[in-house]
Amino acid sequence: MPTPTHSATERLLTARLHDPFSLLGSHREGDSGWVLRVFRPRAARVEYLTASGFVPLTRTDARGLFVWQGSTEPQRPARLRIHEDGHQFESVDPYGFDPLLSNDELHLFAEGRLLEAWRSLGAQTMTLNGVSGVRFAVWAPNCERASVVGDFNTWDGRCHPMRARDGGVWELFIPGLTAGDLYRFELRNRDSGAILTKTDPYARHFELRPGTACVVPAPAGHPWQDQDWMTRRARCDWLHAPMNIYEVHIGSWRRHPDASHGRFYTWREMADSLVPYAVEMGYTHLELLPITEHPLDESWGYQATGYFAPTSRFGSPDDLRYFIDTCHQAGLGVLLDWVPGHFPQDAWALARYDGSALYEHEDPRQGMHQDWGTHIFNYGRNEVRGFLLASAHYWLSEFHFDGLRVDAVASMLYLDYSRRAGEWIPNQYGGRENLEAIAFLREMNAMVHEAFPGALTIAEESTSWPMVSRPTYVGGLGFSMKWNMGWMNDTLAYLHLDPVFRRYHHSHLTFGQLYAYSENFVLPFSHDEVVHG
Repeated sequence: MPTPTHSATERLLTARLHDPFSLLGSHREGDSGWVLRVFRPRAARVEYLTASGFVPLTRTDARGLFVWQGSTEPQRPARLRIHEDGHQFESVDPYGFDPLLSNDELHLFAEGRLLEAWRSLGAQTMTLNGVSGVRFAVWAPNCERASVVGDFNTWDGRCHPMRARDGGVWELFIPGLTAGDLYRFELRNRDSGAILTKTDPYARHFELRPGTACVVPAPAGHPWQDQDWMTRRARCDWLHAPMNIYEVHIGSWRRHPDASHGRFYTWREMADSLVPYAVEMGYTHLELLPITEHPLDESWGYQATGYFAPTSRFGSPDDLRYFIDTCHQAGLGVLLDWVPGHFPQDAWALARYDGSALYEHEDPRQGMHQDWGTHIFNYGRNEVRGFLLASAHYWLSEFHFDGLRVDAVASMLYLDYSRRAGEWIPNQYGGRENLEAIAFLREMNAMVHEAFPGALTIAEESTSWPMVSRPTYVGGLGFSMKWNMGWMNDTLAYLHLDPVFRRYHHSHLTFGQLYAYSENFVLPFSHDEVVHG
């Protein structure tokens, strides 16, 4: 390895080095020499453990670069003793590990086919070469530098720059970290130089709002007891079975006495109250309004910022597993209201993630929902499509959900949804159909029905789009069922009338028969109409 140039060292010290592994860690220098470089901006002294004990590194720059030189190859990864902020502790050099993600993982991720991407990206506790720690990985292709920040480095982006891999993925294993540690990613855009502090798109746990830091997740520890339910579900003829769904917002179904202080009932507490109630009332399924992490209570969860994280308002991920397991043992299915149609503009989350329109479209005529002030996913980008497919897979596999109710499908299907002329961009054939979104929905439905026998997908789709609940192989979108929004509106309009006038408006009740058998319909009383009157 050639001696690093002054410019490479300067870029490291100013947090701009794209490839920190080319400089940090141990490297051969010249024909017979070896060098070990450590960057600790706040350290007063750094020592390296050799066969004969700890030896000091030489500080070569006042900004925190320490170097050891010798004729023998340093231990890899090097064990260090660090004197910092008046404390002494031992650590392992993060820059002594080989690349972590396999080429196969990176290839599948780039194609949008890494269906269990949460096992590769995000934060993973693991042991490498006998060293325990956390592996971090993030997709941010338009960065000059990406770093992991947290309490462990005083949120200083200079300390732990990551290794750049193919396809814009960055990775780093940090020894000594454990489940429960807080973290974010600090990204430096390669064009503007803007420094962004972002949450992890694949984070599986967050701190309680209003905090927005990610939490290194503990491995799943719940012992599932629902094997009988899952076996019955796989062979259930759901199309001809009775289904009575209780839609519930966990945060407001019962108010906790300390609700004024932001306290909610936990999943375990709800298992003791909601489950017996739903069984007594004769429901076959619960449908949970979105429980993905979100910053605003008033959004009911529809402004999601964590597509792989159950909100921390109601407890841990294992607490959610316990709740769903309790439902299954009581004979209740559980559906998840899932929101792949849009995401909020919060600057610390997905919006312009690496300083560019990464998950959304650059052009607001394609990338902005005017009604809701949210961003529209770019379904034509492989990595974005794979992100959403992995999210669907995650909830069904890791939490045993029995299906997904997909929100706002109509807004995904039409490029001119809620837009006037000139405010939208036609597809390649000049039409108003969002071809990329259609392809994504078909792929998602095919994946769910293949990988999770008996699981349902239900579309909230309010237009006359044909074959929403018909298989993809005959040209349909592939959903199991579709919400009948027309029936809901007609029925509520009829009931709104004074009884003396209803006999003149029976058409409200009969009109639905004209189309009732064109789809596999669910007859809902939609939460929007109920809540807003």
